[in-house]
Amino acid sequence: MVVGGGYGGAAVAKALQAEADVVLVDPREAFVNVAGSLRGLTRPDWAGNLFFPYRTLLTEGRVVRDRAVSVDPGGVTLASGEHLPADYLVLATGARYPYPAQPAADTVDGALADLRASHRELAGARRVLVLGAGAIGLELAGEIKEVWPDKRVVLVDPVEELLPGFLPGVADDLRRQLDALGVELRLGTGLVEPPPGESGRAGEFTVTTTAGERLTADLWYRAYGSGVDADYLADGKLTARTARGKVEVTERLSLPGHPHAYAIGDLADLPEADMAGFAMRHAEVVAKNIAAQLRGEQPAEVYRPLGHPIILLPLGTTGGVGQLPSPDGPFVTPVEAVRDHKGADLFTGRFLDQFGPNAAAAEAGAV
Repeated sequence: MVVGGGYGGAAVAKALQAEADVVLVDPREAFVNVAGSLRGLTRPDWAGNLFFPYRTLLTEGRVVRDRAVSVDPGGVTLASGEHLPADYLVLATGARYPYPAQPAADTVDGALADLRASHRELAGARRVLVLGAGAIGLELAGEIKEVWPDKRVVLVDPVEELLPGFLPGVADDLRRQLDALGVELRLGTGLVEPPPGESGRAGEFTVTTTAGERLTADLWYRAYGSGVDADYLADGKLTARTARGKVEVTERLSLPGHPHAYAIGDLADLPEADMAGFAMRHAEVVAKNIAAQLRGEQPAEVYRPLGHPIILLPLGTTGGVGQLPSPDGPFVTPVEAVRDHKGADLFTGRFLDQFGPNAAAAEAGAV
């Protein structure tokens, strides 16, 4: 039983479907490549590339469209009231991010309609305020500037520096590219009061920063404040949550005291950032360990965090910065590598391979 069909959950389900009766539980109609959500906002004609139907992923498994409300050592209770028994559990529900960084609707048609409506709001705005200069805010600024170079885009964040914790060369390259795009930064300051109205809804307003500057914009976005999606664990029937809302795991990514239950992705309390790439690495470890258990062997695969952060942060289709690992430690990634590995298609090609050659939702008739 895999609870959550995001990056890690989808990978585990696919890896094990030939070896066990795999059931994937997720309320969504299709897998969502969340990495492309912000491009879907600025280019609604491209947004169909975000969605991949689960039916092409699990050719031998089963998908249950429902939401888990409780998990115990013997299975999963759904919002419908049904209890699905399981010999092995993989918890892979990930995190919730503020829209438009993550679609809010569970259906493809609903998510596309939301993106089209949000695009209309953005298209008519001359001045955009983005609250949060982390990865989401920076990527959003890059996508906006690529489509509308003349829009004024201002990023506000209380942090004093860009991408703290990364190599200085990453931040230096990032600042240079933002300057070239005309993106304005207001770091080390917040707002005296939050903007009026709803994030992503057009309407002129003026706010004042804690540094005393008045900023007038036509639209604002909240690009901060994610939360682990783990409400179904609140009853404690399977495990307790840590102070960060996550779940403690062993080096094999199993839950302490429950060798047949695993947690991966953003849910696992590990000393690393919440990133899709890490979730897929977790999936490889867990798939190998469950496969060993199915054969009657002891699970032996161990997950070891890198010990330093990595990132591929595109600024539109041609720009961006990165930091990747090497045997000698992390290195600053050239812009060409960021473009080729992520920025050009935001992993669409990777998921076409994972879900099958006809998997794009638009081609599969899901849109």
